[in-house]
Amino acid sequence: MASATPLLKDELDIVIPTIRNLDFLEMWRPFFQPYHLIIVQDGDPSKTIKVPEGFDYELYNRNDINRILGPKANCISFKDSACRCFGYMVSKKKYIYTIDDDCFVATNPSGDKINALEQHIKNLLCPSTPYFFNTLYEPFREGADFVRGYPFSLREGVPTAVSHGLWLNIPDYDAPTQLVKPLERNTRYVDAVMTIPKGTLFPMCGMNLGFDRDLIGPAMYFGLMGDGQPIGRYDDMWAGWCCKVICDHLGLGIKTGLPYIYHSKASNPFVNLRKEYKGIFWQEDIIPFFQSIVLPKEATTVQKCYIELAKQVKEKLTKVDPYFDKLADAMVTWIEAWDELNPVGASVANGKA
Repeated sequence: MASATPLLKDELDIVIPTIRNLDFLEMWRPFFQPYHLIIVQDGDPSKTIKVPEGFDYELYNRNDINRILGPKANCISFKDSACRCFGYMVSKKKYIYTIDDDCFVATNPSGDKINALEQHIKNLLCPSTPYFFNTLYEPFREGADFVRGYPFSLREGVPTAVSHGLWLNIPDYDAPTQLVKPLERNTRYVDAVMTIPKGTLFPMCGMNLGFDRDLIGPAMYFGLMGDGQPIGRYDDMWAGWCCKVICDHLGLGIKTGLPYIYHSKASNPFVNLRKEYKGIFWQEDIIPFFQSIVLPKEATTVQKCYIELAKQVKEKLTKVDPYFDKLADAMVTWIEAWDELNPVGASVANGKA
């Protein structure tokens, strides 16, 4: 059951990208209804998206994105769930939770419904431990602690910027794995949360994700994907790689593990392969690129880090494909648009711009 007083009720927005009616919200009503929703409608802006009654929400379509961002709207992907990052930009809350519309409420091994949002909030509100791995995983959970040999000087931890949740039923596989394991379903519920160590990259999935917008928001750009682009399904991966190297540089933490959602629908592996195939080759260059990045000590804010990242993308990845030259420019445009909508020191209530 949802808490009597929902955690961070006035400090968190739920961002949902969609092309369809949001009937799935009915099952999430006990957990989501107290919060404000930002719905980013992809595809045809003339289509009407129906939202169940009783939810507090604002909805943006492509016409709204073009109106609000003007020429800078070209940094927001079209016909791809990467468009969700527009919701991150227009939010005025400290925290974001984003979920896909084919993600349902999961149950734990005891049969209890999982309040995924509440667990993400708990993850974000307690420290991360990226500098030394704790073999009991999350030391701040009830019934756990730091193990013998864990340095006392590191037990305070660092602020948590990102909470990465997982999925029961349909795993987040790439197209080749989908094709060779078409019937595979994830039934393993691992009751664990852990900090991803400093210097370790990870594949971030955007379908069940929470983050501290104040700490890492400007780095949560989901890139150029979908219509008119040579690649898709790497939007959240790109954001995850960028966020991780910036978090490592700025002394922030990223957690993965609980909570689980129930991922209800497998996407078409042949369609996915068409979207992913260049990325499958490119990532063999992209990963070493991110592993070797050193950000200058002058990069003391997320924006400064991200602009430096864009510069290095242009210098080092354009030789892989000209797409990365365009992506680097879009990264700069994204930061410019973010800063225009989020001037330092401004405090604005949610509502359509």
